[in-house]
Amino acid sequence: MRCLREGEDLVVNHMAAKIVENVCSTVSHYAQGFITPEIGPTLWYLFTHSTVDAMRVSAISALCKITRHSPAAFQNVIDKVGLPALLGCLGSGVSRVQQHMLTMLAAILSSGVHSQRLLQDKDFVMKIVRSLESPSAVIRAKAFLVLLQVLMQNRDVLLLCCNSRLVMYIERDIRKATPGKEQQSGNEYLSRCLGLFIRHLTQELPAILDDILFALDSIVGRKHPSPAQARQLKQNLPMMSVVLQLLTSQIFRPQVVTDQFLLKFGAILSHITAIDSSEMSLGSAIGAGGAEDLIRSTLAAVEAVTQHPALLTPHPHTVVDSILPPLTSLAFSRNVEWRIVSLRVLSELALLLLSQEELEEEEGGEASDCSNTRLLDLISEALLPQYESLLLEPDPVPVYALRLLVSLTEHSLQISRLVKESRLLPVIFQVVMDHQSNILGGTMQNALALLNNLIGERDSDLHLFYQQGVVEMVCSVLLYLQREELLGAKASVSLLLSLLDILHSLLKHLSSVVRHALQAQKGETCEETLAAEELLLLNKPLTDLNNLLIQMLASTDPEVYEEASQCLSLLAQLYGGQGPDCLLPDELLALEQALQAHPQPREQKLLLRVIKRLMSASDGSCWSSAEGQNLVLLLQSLSHYSRARADTAVGALASEILQGIGQASLLPP
Repeated sequence: MRCLREGEDLVVNHMAAKIVENVCSTVSHYAQGFITPEIGPTLWYLFTHSTVDAMRVSAISALCKITRHSPAAFQNVIDKVGLPALLGCLGSGVSRVQQHMLTMLAAILSSGVHSQRLLQDKDFVMKIVRSLESPSAVIRAKAFLVLLQVLMQNRDVLLLCCNSRLVMYIERDIRKATPGKEQQSGNEYLSRCLGLFIRHLTQELPAILDDILFALDSIVGRKHPSPAQARQLKQNLPMMSVVLQLLTSQIFRPQVVTDQFLLKFGAILSHITAIDSSEMSLGSAIGAGGAEDLIRSTLAAVEAVTQHPALLTPHPHTVVDSILPPLTSLAFSRNVEWRIVSLRVLSELALLLLSQEELEEEEGGEASDCSNTRLLDLISEALLPQYESLLLEPDPVPVYALRLLVSLTEHSLQISRLVKESRLLPVIFQVVMDHQSNILGGTMQNALALLNNLIGERDSDLHLFYQQGVVEMVCSVLLYLQREELLGAKASVSLLLSLLDILHSLLKHLSSVVRHALQAQKGETCEETLAAEELLLLNKPLTDLNNLLIQMLASTDPEVYEEASQCLSLLAQLYGGQGPDCLLPDELLALEQALQAHPQPREQKLLLRVIKRLMSASDGSCWSSAEGQNLVLLLQSLSHYSRARADTAVGALASEILQGIGQASLLPP
């Protein structure tokens, strides 16, 4: 011990420190002889006053080995020099010094000796968190161990750590700490330390939710929390931010989302609805800003989970019973932000639940009738009766309100019928007409997608849609797109497909009614004939779209072409050449391009039949134009080529068209 004191030769000091280090590296009774009240401060003095790195490292290493036998030795150092002096050494540029410092801090925390002073020191916690930025894997591993000891004794520190990017450090080191790879670099050790740290945080999350729930449960029915309750609220509610950060991490999220977790979260959401509706007051305890932060963090946490459907798939009953009801209430909140987030989350959850139900039915299993019934009851009783107000709000609320209805109607015929039976249909048409000035916006896209789902439903009664002016709406929107030269824009493709699907559904329904009427004429029944005539008259404005549909045949999008060609074919079958002249030079050019771009016999026959039927309304002058002559040459080529291939249908149609326009003399012999 005398050899360690000030005034001795530096070499003697160094040798004495090495002896202490080596002896205390073993578990033996010899080490006990070095455990004295002055050993800690003496070694610390050598460490801080030496100018030789080897001497400094030996002194701090010896102190570290002593601390393993007696944490009180390091506590004596803290008492004498103060915590700030120790924390300053954590920024040392010598890696081994930092390692020993972190090891001693972990030891004193795990021993419980005067650890409260450390736990309550914010600078201490921040210094440890900043150690996670070290390039050394061993230092980062030891920093995680120190933080683990801190969190085991004071969970509230987790909020400070998470706000200092703790989760980001964990995710970074999980990628780097691959076990069995580059073990010399400390990756194996880092991996084991991280495993302990992550397991602790995973176990803490349910307890954090319990604390939040307990604090909220305690003030149910009270207008003003008591001082003790206010302290609980201030302490526990900000921890929802920690829950959010853990749930947004791919490391923690799969480990914590269980049935019990969802039940607790549903209970918290129920409290959130009470706070939002002013049934429960937090203002006096955490202020209005604190209440908003709680709601925002809670909704963001739910949204983070719903973006990963695989986590919720095993828990459909809990989602329907615990999560959906409070979210449905929040969809009608007075706060626009809460409305939007709630609608967005409801869309994701509805899509998940209904898709899962469809999958179970396709696989031959039985969908959960109980869960499905509760979902339908929730939609019909809590959602749809108030939905009109959401659709008529300023953007962007209608975007998310419509998106939810699209998700619901896309996967459930029962919900489609509920929507049609509600008072929403006139409102949806009003939304379409009100948003034509922003025709490519989300509101318009979702409104037309919703109408497409409702109209395209099998055996759907279209009478309600005709009453709302669906024919005029389709014509108006399509012609607006044509006037604004938006038909070829990429942004308009989804809108176009919805419109074309609606048009196709209307024409298929009309074609079916006409076919049944023609069959009924044989039995001398005129009711079907009158109904068909009325429906033909009602749909006649659609013939104004012939020119537009022909131009869309030149689209490079295969789905747009397919829908446009089918609609054009049905219009030609039902109305022939009625309406404006469809075979103008631009239309002839589009037909020529379509015939060349689609050489398959099936598609060519469809296009040739369209041309043949539309010729009845043409005065014939268009064929003398350059575009007309080019189409004639193509028809002649098709006639000749089809005969050579013995493809009689295409050749015969081409020949009939040529004969109709007076070009029969040009036909090949």
